[in-house]
Amino acid sequence: MADRGASALSLPDDWPAQPEPILALNRMGCFDWDLDTGLMHMDAQAHDIFDMRPDEYDDHPETLAKRVPPDESRRLDTAVSQAMKDGSENYGAYFRVRRRDGSLRWTHTQACIRRDDTGRPRRIIGIVRDATRELAESDARSDEAAKDEARRQQTSVVELTTAALAHARTVQDVIDVLKDTHGLTHLGATSLVMGLVEAGRIRLVAEGPSDSFVPGTRVTRIDEPYPMSEAVRTLGPCFIESPEEFAERYPILWPHITDLNITSAAYLPLIVQARPIGAMGLLYNDRRGFTPEERNILVALGSSIAQSLQRAMFYEQEMDLAQGLQQAMLPRTIPSVPGADVAVRYRAATLGGSVGRDIGGDWYDLIPLPGGRVGAVIGDVQGHDTHAAAVMGQLRIVLRAYAAEGHTPATVMARASVFLHELDTDRSATCLYAEADLSTGVLQMVRAGHIDPLVRHTDGSCRRVTVPGGLPLGLSAEFGRLDYPVSTVELDPDETLLLCTDGLVEQPGADLDDGMRTLTALVATGPDDVRDLADRLIDVAAERGGDDDVALLLLRRRGPDTPGSGQRLQRHVAPGDPAALAEARHMIRTAVGVWGDRERADDIELVADELITNALMHTEGSAIVTLRALTGSERRLRVEVEDSSSALPRRREAGESGVSGRGLLLVELLTDVWGVEARGGGKAVWCEFVVPGQD
Repeated sequence: MADRGASALSLPDDWPAQPEPILALNRMGCFDWDLDTGLMHMDAQAHDIFDMRPDEYDDHPETLAKRVPPDESRRLDTAVSQAMKDGSENYGAYFRVRRRDGSLRWTHTQACIRRDDTGRPRRIIGIVRDATRELAESDARSDEAAKDEARRQQTSVVELTTAALAHARTVQDVIDVLKDTHGLTHLGATSLVMGLVEAGRIRLVAEGPSDSFVPGTRVTRIDEPYPMSEAVRTLGPCFIESPEEFAERYPILWPHITDLNITSAAYLPLIVQARPIGAMGLLYNDRRGFTPEERNILVALGSSIAQSLQRAMFYEQEMDLAQGLQQAMLPRTIPSVPGADVAVRYRAATLGGSVGRDIGGDWYDLIPLPGGRVGAVIGDVQGHDTHAAAVMGQLRIVLRAYAAEGHTPATVMARASVFLHELDTDRSATCLYAEADLSTGVLQMVRAGHIDPLVRHTDGSCRRVTVPGGLPLGLSAEFGRLDYPVSTVELDPDETLLLCTDGLVEQPGADLDDGMRTLTALVATGPDDVRDLADRLIDVAAERGGDDDVALLLLRRRGPDTPGSGQRLQRHVAPGDPAALAEARHMIRTAVGVWGDRERADDIELVADELITNALMHTEGSAIVTLRALTGSERRLRVEVEDSSSALPRRREAGESGVSGRGLLLVELLTDVWGVEARGGGKAVWCEFVVPGQD
């Protein structure tokens, strides 16, 4: 019997036969697709294969859409597009066509792609044929293909859910992924409930749709008659295939959820290492019952979710431990500082990757020192892990100890570097240490590879203070360079010192100088109160994100509490300039008369004259004389003589007829307290006199 569609054709008498009869006899149709115009011509046999009359087809491929199901059309379009894209000369594909009666039959197409000289596709010429005979059991194969597709879709539920959970780090992240609209779509469920086992009870952590919470189920016992409890108790899934079954098996729960229109549900135990850590319920309102394949898929899904939950629970436990270690290493409290307002802040970075990378070695500290001074520290140990935090804690403690012992800032930094080197760790650290005398406003700062500090002035302007520095801690000892230059800065009343780690400055794609300029502008426009300013800076860092911790210390020197306190006079005395020396003496006598007790004017002038003379005689440069009025528990006058020599003054024994060697003896006898401070490349010899206040 001749094939249908070929009966109208006569058998060819000539030999060999021509292509057209051969195609027709083999139930093949031809098409010619002009890609420039979009028109596709098909012969009568091709019309027959698509079960379309000639008057139903207008040479536009889109007209075939009513014969080719959407899934098949997308698959065919993908094959054609890929062939044109990758430079193929031909392609072939099987697809199904829906006939007028609604039945599906397999069809096959094969075509050649014609391109121009540039390689651009211009024309596709091919055949289309009925593949029913080739696929003898097309209906059975179609059903099997549909089943395979369903199985693939079910399997993809586990794959898609597992992929979505790959980035979930906390229990809440897991819940959010599962409750997300796309997550529920993958699961095929309407809503989700979840509980975790804690101390022999189940604590609800996700309660399904909003306003669907059932009173009394926040925490339940494992032996209570609830489906989630049953799944945990039996370690097996609990499938509920109809509302009637739900009402019969769980009469306590069902009356509270009837408004949700639940038609079926699956409660899955979340098991890890043969131990239940919780249970999850998937609620449906568009289906009844579960096939064996669906049950297997859901059990596999529960196993995948359980693994993600356990990973999230371990992560949270380790994060609690790491953050506890971080907080233990930082100062628990910051002491109040007379004469200053202080604010400190710390923000941990949030990094992807392994647990423990959300903490680091940034730290701050405020150290009370003798004589009303205070030490301010900011530092950053290399790395983002618990080891960095542990090294930071040790380094903070020893640096505090060295400062409290009364060592100079340079010595404090050098000893801390040696300590870190001898700690036998591969970590280095940057640090900036500022020792402040708040009564005078003098800051002595040393820097070990750290970023410079900022000073905000009373007019609101802000500037970067350039501090010459040495190598980072731990490296200086290794390279044999323990010199840390001391820089001296004066902080006037109501001015603010800002110390921070580079997490507040560095931004992706910008260099450090740009970051410092941005921070300077931010500080200049920030609130006056140091606590409010600290909050604003840390909020900006949080909004910006970044992969580094942020530590911040703000110290604002308070203004004078009484009239005249904090006043300062200064005079420059050059060698061989008697007039300048006389002016300095006159300045001191006049200021003492105005600020303090005239009875001590002679003593103060004598001591100042001795210090100035020593500076001019024993150094090669000039001297700078500063007189300050200080307040506190008692009123004091402070005299400082600064020179360019780092050599310390030393007491000498004067002979019976000697006229020198008694300078320091006079200083000790006439002053209430005196001392020497390093000032960059030089020093300052200072002394203080307690004087009665004026009425």
